[in-house]
Amino acid sequence: MAELKHELTHRDSSQELEILWLNEDDMVEAGVLDSGHAVDVMEETMGLLNDGDVIMGGPHHDAHGLMLDFPKQSPIPNFPLNNSRDRRFIAMPAYLGGRFHMTGCKWYGSNGRNRSKGLPRSILMMMLNDVETGVPLAYMSANLLSSIRTGAMPGLAAKLLANPDSHVLALIGPGVINKSCCMAILSKMHAIDTIKIKGSSPTSRSAQGMKEFIEESFPQIKQVTVCATLEEAIRGSDIVSEAVSCREGEWPKYQAEWIKPGAVVISASTFNMDYASILPFRKVVDEYGMYKNYAEEDQVGYDADGQRKHTGCMGEDFVHMVQDGLISRDSITELGEIVRGKKPGRTSPDEIFLVSIEGMPIEDVAWGYECYKRAREQGIGESLKLWDQPYAV
Repeated sequence: MAELKHELTHRDSSQELEILWLNEDDMVEAGVLDSGHAVDVMEETMGLLNDGDVIMGGPHHDAHGLMLDFPKQSPIPNFPLNNSRDRRFIAMPAYLGGRFHMTGCKWYGSNGRNRSKGLPRSILMMMLNDVETGVPLAYMSANLLSSIRTGAMPGLAAKLLANPDSHVLALIGPGVINKSCCMAILSKMHAIDTIKIKGSSPTSRSAQGMKEFIEESFPQIKQVTVCATLEEAIRGSDIVSEAVSCREGEWPKYQAEWIKPGAVVISASTFNMDYASILPFRKVVDEYGMYKNYAEEDQVGYDADGQRKHTGCMGEDFVHMVQDGLISRDSITELGEIVRGKKPGRTSPDEIFLVSIEGMPIEDVAWGYECYKRAREQGIGESLKLWDQPYAV
C-alpha cells in the first residue's frame, strides 16, 4: 500500500489523473476467484469490524446500503415499478481500515426480468477511492467480486465453527451464490467427501448444473446427490449452506429434528424456523446492528395468535427474539468476536450453530482492494485518463 500511496502522491504533483479499469476478464486474471484467499481476507475484515476500524453508511455506520425501492404502482406513466420482480438499485459505501485504509462503493442494479434478456439478475460495479483525497483509484466489474466475497463468509463460518472432521455438506439452493459458498467451504474443510444438493426439483437445470460443477471441479468429492426434499438434504449433514432465491413468504421451513448434533447451518439468503426451535442453538451473525436496521425498517408485527411473524432473515429473527425477551443480546455472537478471541467458537462436538450471513460493503472493499493490488502489481487492466489538468480547482 505504501508504494501505491507514493505513486498517488507523485501523480498528484503533476496534476495528471488516471483510474484503473478492470473488466471481468481482468478481475479473473487478478485472482477474484481465489476463494481460499477470500476466506482469509474476510477473517481479517471481521476482525477489523470488531475493532471498530470501519465505517459503513447509515446513522449508526452499520447499514448494508441505501436502496432505491421502486413502488408496485404509480400514477405516473412509464414510471419504473417493482411488481415483485426485484427491480432495485443499491449504493453500498464503506471505509475499511487496517492495512487496507481504503474507501469504496459497490453499485448494485437488479431486475428479475434480466434473465429473459440473457443477462444476470444483478449487475454490479465497484469503485475504490483514496481516503485522503477522494481520488478514484479503480473502477471494476463486480459480479464475480460480490459472489466470491459472499461465498467466502460462509467459508469463514465453516472454518471457525464446523467440526474439523465434517465430511457432509448440504447446499440448499444451487445458484451462483451457493456455488461460491461451496468453493469457499471446500477450500478450508478438507475432510468433506459428500455433497447433497437441494433445488426446486431433482431434475432442475440449476441442481444438475451444480452437480456437474462439483464433479468436474472437486475430484476429492466421492458422492454428489441431488435431493428431493429439504429434510433429505439436511439430515446427516455436518454443514448446511443456504442460498435460496424465492418470493417473500415462500421461504424453506427448517425443522430442528432434521439438524444433526454438531452441525453448522449457515443462511446467506432466506430462513424459516419456529422461534421455539431456535432457542437451544448457538446463534452467530456477521454484524448485529445491520439486522437491527432491518427490523426497524420492516416493522414486523404479530399474527392472530400473538406470535411474532417471521421475516425470512435469520439474523432479523434473532433481533426479534431479543426484543420479545426470548433470548438475551449477549447470547448472539458476532464472527468478529470469535476472530478476536472475545467469545469462544465451538465448545463441544455436539454444539449446533445457526449462522446468519447477509453481506456488508466492507467485504467488497476488502476483496476489491486485494484484486486491485494484484492488478497493479502484475500490470493487469487499462488505465483511463480522467484529466491532464483539472479544468476547475
